[in-house]
Order: sequence, then structure tokens, then C-alpha cells
Amino acid sequence: MNLTAESFLSTLRAFQSDAERAKTDRHFRGSGGAVIGVRMKTLFDTAAQFVDMPLSEVEMLLDSPYYEARMGAVSVLDFKARRKRISDAERRELYELYLRRHDRIDSWDLVDRAAPRVIGWYLLDKPRDPLHALARSSDTWERRTAITATFWLIRQGEVDDALSIAELLLDDEEELIHKSVGTALREVGKIDQDRLVAFLRGHSVPRVTLRYATEKLPAAVRADLLKRA
Repeated sequence: MNLTAESFLSTLRAFQSDAERAKTDRHFRGSGGAVIGVRMKTLFDTAAQFVDMPLSEVEMLLDSPYYEARMGAVSVLDFKARRKRISDAERRELYELYLRRHDRIDSWDLVDRAAPRVIGWYLLDKPRDPLHALARSSDTWERRTAITATFWLIRQGEVDDALSIAELLLDDEEELIHKSVGTALREVGKIDQDRLVAFLRGHSVPRVTLRYATEKLPAAVRADLLKRA
């Protein structure tokens, strides 16, 4: 297989449909993003086939105007990060490419597709200062990366950074950040319910964040917390 950005896009175009293009257009809410029109399953399956694509070609996909190309790029990064025998040096290359080209990772789903394993996994045994710096960024998607990357840390039983970054983002102006913070808090609750409840009772939490964060709590506890909002 020719593992190039051009070959990746040619593969996708073979599966293009007007119905999928219309669906993706609705996803963009009229923002005018260029789309090919391919089912997400097809796109992800194609990315898995291109997991050996050189990072220089992945970056070319990120530079493409097509939404599916950029989703393909972050999907390839994610699949590379999942490899069992990946070295720390290789993981660092994924991490650095993601952050260096964050200008092209510019929607919530592109962030969510790769941030947990590409960013969070790399930082698992390292200082978390980069996440706190991203949480203070003026860029919405960098802030979303900061909290979404903690999903992987939470999965490994580490909740401190998720809680501290959530605290930084409670007053964020973007609902898309509130939702991601709520998701992170919900996952914290699966590890340490008492800490989650204490956090929610000790802070002024946006309603949407609170709804997400309390989804898995006992009904009585959830009702009490929602009543306080």
C-alpha cells in the first residue's frame, strides 16, 4: 500500500456519497468546511489501514482543507499511540506533532479523537505542566485538549490533574469546554465518588457541566447537587 496523504484521500473518495456529505455538512452547521462525504466507520477503518503512514504524510493530511483528511490524520495518530510496542521516543513524536499543528486540530471531535492517548498517555509518567498551560490558552481547542487529555490519566486512576484543570475551566465561556469538563468529572466519579461530590459541592459549577458530571451518581445525590445549581 502506498502510505501517502494522496493515497489516503483517493481511498476515501472511492466511498464518497452525497448523503454522507450532507450529513457532514450538518455537523459543520453551515461553517463552510470542505467535506468529501464518507461514513465515519469507513474513515476510521481506512486510518487503521494507514497506521504505518510516515508522520510527514500525516502532517500533509492535517494541512488538507477536507474535514475527513484532518479526522483521518488524528485517527492515524491515535492508532499509532495504541500500538503495544511503541517507544517513548515514538510517542513523543506523536505528541509533538499534535501540539505543533494544533492550528489544524480545530473542532471538538478532532480533539476528542486523539487527545487522550496522544497527549494524555505520553504525559502519564511525566510532569503535567503542559496540560495546565493548555488549559490557560486563549484557544478553545487547546483548552479542550487540556481537559480531554486527562481522560487517559483518569483511566489509570489518577484524578488530581483532572480536578485541578477542571477547576481552571469552570468559568470558561465556551459550552463545549463545559461539556468536556463535565465528562472528565463524571469519569473522576467512577474512580473516587467522594472526591467528585466534594468538588461539586465546593465550587460553583455551570449547569451543563453539573448535568454531565452527575450522570453516574446515585439518584438522591444527583438530585441534591442539581437542586443546588
